Amino acid sequence: MDFTDILEKRRAVNFFDPDRDVEDALLRKIVEQAGNAPSSYNLQPWKLKILRDPERKKALRALAFDQPKITEAPVILMVLADRDGWKIDSPTAQKVFADFVKVGKMQEDQQEWFSGVTNALYGRSEDAVQAFANKNTGLFAMSLMYAATANGLESHPMDGFDHDAVCKEFEIPDNYWIPMLIAIGYLKPGITVYPKSWRQSFEEIVID
Repeated sequence: MDFTDILEKRRAVNFFDPDRDVEDALLRKIVEQAGNAPSSYNLQPWKLKILRDPERKKALRALAFDQPKITEAPVILMVLADRDGWKIDSPTAQKVFADFVKVGKMQEDQQEWFSGVTNALYGRSEDAVQAFANKNTGLFAMSLMYAATANGLESHPMDGFDHDAVCKEFEIPDNYWIPMLIAIGYLKPGITVYPKSWRQSFEEIVID
């Protein structure tokens, strides 16, 4: 499947086969492929909480407008945007800086400078912090859905849920925002998928 096929085939599917699981190895492959998504200074401010347990998915469904796909899909990915991901003392940022030093992009004595740059760009205000986390994690989330399609799976992104209630129920630390939930699985047998919906043309997308 080439990339054009992936773009055309990827759909937000509402009906998943509840009797067909997604193997752990396949899910790992999808997540690792999506991890190649770009991010500001390669800071990768994203994490996932993977829900497979029927009872936990049932609890989530109750906080997400009772959407059936939450319990029907074998896997729900809770996408987490790390609002602290720009801070140099975060574990991921530490590994990013160490890698920069290893490959020669930076020197060890530039850590303070690097911290100042990320703070100036992403930590200057609450709005900047939120934008940093959500924009970068959105790139990762889209990559997850493309990777799912490339590996023969269906997906559906969801933002219809009570954010604060989900954070409380699943004990999500305060530094994380949840931009979306993503259902992953196989299409339910017998379901006809409608043709891809209308999309803007080049002329409609580009403005003066």
